[in-house]
Amino acid sequence: MRMEDTAAIITGSASGLGEATARHFREMGAAVCLFDRDTTRGPQVAEDIGAHFIECDVTDEASASAAIDAAAAHMGRITAAVNCAGIATGAKTLGRDGPHDLKAFQRTIDINLVGSFNIARLAAARIADNAPGPHGTRGVIINTASIAAFDGQKGQTAYAASKGGIVGLTLPMARDLTREGIRVMTIAPGIFGTPMLRGLPQEVQDELAQGVPFPKRLGDPAEYAALARFIVECEYLNGEVIRIDGALRMQ
Repeated sequence: MRMEDTAAIITGSASGLGEATARHFREMGAAVCLFDRDTTRGPQVAEDIGAHFIECDVTDEASASAAIDAAAAHMGRITAAVNCAGIATGAKTLGRDGPHDLKAFQRTIDINLVGSFNIARLAAARIADNAPGPHGTRGVIINTASIAAFDGQKGQTAYAASKGGIVGLTLPMARDLTREGIRVMTIAPGIFGTPMLRGLPQEVQDELAQGVPFPKRLGDPAEYAALARFIVECEYLNGEVIRIDGALRMQ
């Protein structure tokens, strides 16, 4: 798949990994529709890069379906879906204030895991309508997990569970979609310099960076975007989770 022939939807694209991916894809010649709930920042990013913004709540079936329809109508087709929308909830299973709040746990699962599946399933239905390429390829779905799926820390039960679910669905979803010629991949980032992390005190960021074996720094969202582009272009990548973390293995 060539980037200049790609028509991509990217969730969570008003900031962070999603924004970096949207910018990179547009630079490489892809058509892009940005999906996000942020109706202030989202349209600004879209205008800046020459893309199209569509308001979307990934957890809502009607909202996601309408967004997919609008994106397909705007671009003429969908060949790639990149799921970057997500939240991080920090709370211990049993903390000083009592048990983990159940609604916070459910919300994390709903946005990170259910939301990713919701977009993936709806995008797959659209991608399946594309004419197959030389090897039968019609498109690709890229989900975002985290190294927390493997090395979850204290206070990450909700987040790690949601990202572990994404890891777990990668291979079966890829197998489900073989007949349609749709590949499914997952990226598991380590500690990246997203707006959420950049909001921490500098000394905290520096300490986190020192824990990375090499290079000793935070990941750049542009590096995530470059990996997403490579996945789009390399059609033999399928059904796998790729860690991008500077060899970090959290204690």
